[in-house]
Amino acid sequence: MRALRLREWKSEPKLVEVAEPTPGPGQVVVRIGGAGACHSDLHLMDEFEPGTVPWNPPFTLGHENAGWVHALGDGVNGLTVGQPVAVFGAWGCGTCARCRVGIDPYCENPAGAPVPGGGGGLGLDGGMATYELVPDARHIVPLPAGLDPVDAAPLTDAGLTPYHAVRRSWPKLPPGSTAVVIGVGGLGHVGVQILKATTATRVIAVDTRADALRLAEECGADGTVTSGETAAEEIRQATGGRGADVVLDFVGVDATLALGAAAARTVGDLTIVGIGGGTLPVSYFSVPYEVSIATTYWGSRPELVEVLDLASRGLIRPKTTTFALDDALDAYRQMRDGTLQGRAVIVP
Repeated sequence: MRALRLREWKSEPKLVEVAEPTPGPGQVVVRIGGAGACHSDLHLMDEFEPGTVPWNPPFTLGHENAGWVHALGDGVNGLTVGQPVAVFGAWGCGTCARCRVGIDPYCENPAGAPVPGGGGGLGLDGGMATYELVPDARHIVPLPAGLDPVDAAPLTDAGLTPYHAVRRSWPKLPPGSTAVVIGVGGLGHVGVQILKATTATRVIAVDTRADALRLAEECGADGTVTSGETAAEEIRQATGGRGADVVLDFVGVDATLALGAAAARTVGDLTIVGIGGGTLPVSYFSVPYEVSIATTYWGSRPELVEVLDLASRGLIRPKTTTFALDDALDAYRQMRDGTLQGRAVIVP
């Protein structure tokens, strides 16, 4: 079969022929219907080097995957060949306290995981191929009726990651509250939809690009602000001087982190989702009192079930552009130059 493989750090992936996988005991092979192209893949290609993470190339890209069960290993129950499924992409040890409740991204026994801190497309072979081998059937999530794998694939990260970030702040998002979404890209535009679908908060979207702000409005944002020197003040004016109860930064560079801190309300949340590499100096007087600052990584398997349910009912829907496997590098080029709106999905 053909697969798009990253063969070494700081290089372009190559489309090559590899052997089709065969499932061992407890494993599942999924025939891929869609594999999301994520901005974090660009970090793998452009920035990572030996020692950055506890795994190395070569491996097949694609950590946002959905398709149909193709083959079952011995001992797998509850799944049938041909069944439409999504793949929960973070693969932990399966035995620690976090993994036992489905929070594999925060696995506390990484030495016992298939690959420490990674998964399919992140150290192990992912879904930018005809088939993907999933090492444990517990990572397979059946799709709700009416949800196509092409639509489901990006939800496994671009839906799950913002959902987890929003969900942890639900108590701070009642009627009368305000949430700010910084960066209306592949994750941010879904974050806007999740806020509107699961809370009664007012949503303000922030971006440097006019087309991204228009996309935010299409996704339900109540207001938009162009990122710049006056953005924090505009947010404070829009909230009666109080600031935002929750700020979700889907960029994560110095400027957006500073904006989030300046725009946050006392006792608010500033959640850093984007891995832009920025830093935020924190001292007693540098942020509003009792602002909680947190980073997040992906989400849990139970949360993915909830995300897929929302999508099956039409409450969230990522804006996607599909590419054939032969054209996957073009998808990444569009991501690099900022011309891709929403999420790219590779269809083998």
